[in-house]
Amino acid sequence: MAFRVLGVGSSLRSNASSTIAVSVSLNIAKKYGAETRLLDLKQNKLPLYDPTENQSLPEILKAKDDVAWSDALILSTPDYHGSMSGAMKNFLDYFWAEFAGKTFGYVCSSHEKGLTAMDQMRTAVRQCYGWSMPYGVSVSDSDDFIDGKMTPKLESRLEMLARDLVTYGQVLRKQFLNDMGSTENTFASRYKKS
Repeated sequence: MAFRVLGVGSSLRSNASSTIAVSVSLNIAKKYGAETRLLDLKQNKLPLYDPTENQSLPEILKAKDDVAWSDALILSTPDYHGSMSGAMKNFLDYFWAEFAGKTFGYVCSSHEKGLTAMDQMRTAVRQCYGWSMPYGVSVSDSDDFIDGKMTPKLESRLEMLARDLVTYGQVLRKQFLNDMGSTENTFASRYKKS
């Protein structure tokens, strides 16, 4: 079965550089044998998370299906005042057990480096027992897009992220799934279906 990578774009702007970058990353991941999907939160708007509300709206069901389908995710956000977008935080609020044992990569569009926003996404993922790549890709509109075209330098960084996510993500996911079926005392055994 192919390794499955879900990209999540969380900018609500049209033609957002962060969503373009995650789309390019997904296309590159295909070169390494991955199946890919894009969940664009501009197109698939999730209502504000409320655990007491009906969770069967079509937008929520699509996001749940995409997350359940995935083995790894690339989260992409603009940097809003040193933080992730509200749409990304809302997306992360919907899931926790579903992220366990999956590897995450990060893309952040920022006039700075987006390190704080990426760290906040990593913190949320860690709290949900997901694995994180040790680096992310920062995208600067003024440096990484010339006349509306992505520079080779940015494409090279996205190539590295996509390749590493598929390569290392497969190892971690395989071990997590094996451990789920193990009788040993492993972290993954807590997620065993009874």
